[in-house]
Amino acid sequence: MRSRLLGKTGFEVSEIGMGCWQLGGDFGPIEDDTSQAALKAAHDAGITFYDTADVYGAGRSETQVGLFLKGAGKGSVVATKVGRTEALYPDGYEAGAIGDHLRASAERLGVDSLDLVQLHCVPPAVLEQGAIFDIMEEMKAEGLTRNWGASVETIAEARLCLARPGLATLQMIFNLYRQDAGWEIFDEAKEKNVGIIVRLPLASGVLTGKFEKGHRFPETDHRNYNADGAAFSVGETFSGIELDKAIDALDWIRPHVPEGMSLADFALRWILDHEAVSSVIAGVSRPDQAARNARVSELPPLDESVHAALREVYVERIRPLVRCPI
Repeated sequence: MRSRLLGKTGFEVSEIGMGCWQLGGDFGPIEDDTSQAALKAAHDAGITFYDTADVYGAGRSETQVGLFLKGAGKGSVVATKVGRTEALYPDGYEAGAIGDHLRASAERLGVDSLDLVQLHCVPPAVLEQGAIFDIMEEMKAEGLTRNWGASVETIAEARLCLARPGLATLQMIFNLYRQDAGWEIFDEAKEKNVGIIVRLPLASGVLTGKFEKGHRFPETDHRNYNADGAAFSVGETFSGIELDKAIDALDWIRPHVPEGMSLADFALRWILDHEAVSSVIAGVSRPDQAARNARVSELPPLDESVHAALREVYVERIRPLVRCPI
């Protein structure tokens, strides 16, 4: 497993990380033993970076990661998030309330000070007003967190955050269905030593190639939505593309996958070829998934001609399918 610098945090982390949203049960039921087995498998495969949030399973994901940190996971770097609970979202971002949330996260994770706290897709108007960034500096000064960053949905939000010198990391949607950040944001992030954390690298599972058109998810899975997308944030699930259209778009991607490489490995390797990326937080709900994701770090970079072809496919064919701001 190769490591990369996580922006201004100074942490060296595995370039393949583990996204822990699934451990909260928001992708369907998951037993605690399975969560712990997945975390242990990730650790055994060389993964040292774990991403969670206080709202994943109403704190359950953080609790599972905290248990892991007491054992095999001791010394791992953990990023959590704040800003999407009912108490804060959309306009309750007061210093006292945020401080209470961070203390609760630290208690669930079993740490005295959080490694990294990311603003969790807070409304653009809050970012534009700017006070939220000053509050995060206060949280750092108080020792509640060693570093702060932001998880955003759009390029415009990313630019607002990059304008703040205290920003250590920026978490973004970046995958074969959402490529704009690669040429719109990454150079500035590198210049400012802001680590890019890539979320939804497999577009909520579509880029594994395992779904068929018409697929429907269990009611407890956050990807279960109605036709107009009212039940979820369109920007999050399937990278803002309707599921059936996203599946059709695989026909434009698959011809560029090298022989012997799986679609999922190809999608992850494509992301790792971007130097600005610090870590890719691929979601895991089973031990074998963690081991499989980790092995991508050992694969050779893709040819530049492949990257050029995929950019053309995205700009001309895939981007017009996206239903939300990029």
